[in-house]
Amino acid sequence: MVSSVSRIYPEEKVIIREVGLRDGLQLVKRYPTTAQKTEWIEIEQGAGLRHFEVGSYLPVTTAPQFADVDYVVAAVKRHADSYAAVLTLNPKGFQHALAGDADEIVTVISASEEHNRANIRRSRGQSLVELKEAVALRDASGRDAIVTVGIAMSFGCSISGDVPMQEVLSIAEQSLEAGADILLIADTVGYGGPSDVTALVKQLTPMLGHVPLGFHFHDTRGLGLANAAAALDAGVRILDASLAGLGGCPFAPNATGNIVLEDVIFLAQKMGFDVPVDLTRLVQARAILEAAMPDEPLYGGIARAGLPLTTARAA
Repeated sequence: MVSSVSRIYPEEKVIIREVGLRDGLQLVKRYPTTAQKTEWIEIEQGAGLRHFEVGSYLPVTTAPQFADVDYVVAAVKRHADSYAAVLTLNPKGFQHALAGDADEIVTVISASEEHNRANIRRSRGQSLVELKEAVALRDASGRDAIVTVGIAMSFGCSISGDVPMQEVLSIAEQSLEAGADILLIADTVGYGGPSDVTALVKQLTPMLGHVPLGFHFHDTRGLGLANAAAALDAGVRILDASLAGLGGCPFAPNATGNIVLEDVIFLAQKMGFDVPVDLTRLVQARAILEAAMPDEPLYGGIARAGLPLTTARAA
């Protein structure tokens, strides 16, 4: 494990990663400009957020919304204690990320063989070999960038159906052996429920050692916040979410996106965790989305109903 992991993800502190700038924008037809993304980040930093996943290294013709990824990483890192993560799907993307300034490089391996081949056009075995090579490349570079492995389709797959827990545990174990610094379990298409989350955390915990465990939930079938609460109760301290619930997966048509950033922060605070984010300031960033993507549906109970009166006064 690289030395920066405990600094960026201190044990026992609940960290909410804003993934709206990456996952939230991966399927949209209209997207914010670099200036609007920078303002989005600045508002959220002012509200107290510090962890941002900001884009992916994909061909501009495929993903023009991420052509400015290096500029957005720089925008995050203008704030001394903010951290930028980027997604890579192949060795070339990893090399680009390693040459950049991101604190965290996320790679994806699916618990479903069928999804792995459809999503990144390689077998899970090939992905694991590439992960090991990527970690070795990072180590040789002298960079202290975290290598995070996201395990997609961990509770079920919209291509192949049920995904046995043993498949997730096997990919997790092999990812740890390959040198992953963080494991991020993804319910990519919203198949999981709270009891599934609890059971998986119980099985994963003994193999983790000091490697942090995070979860990435989608609200596809309305259980996103319930699953987040189950994860927190089970000891998970890293959760992904996106502003206004932006996002989605091309393998889950007609589905809603990620769990809503504002709502999961409110959830964590109501559960008694110290998550020092000012929700009144945070929801102001939604105005950028409304201006940049007027046709994009925006979700969220806090934005719709506001904070409880006592909470609003306390803030």
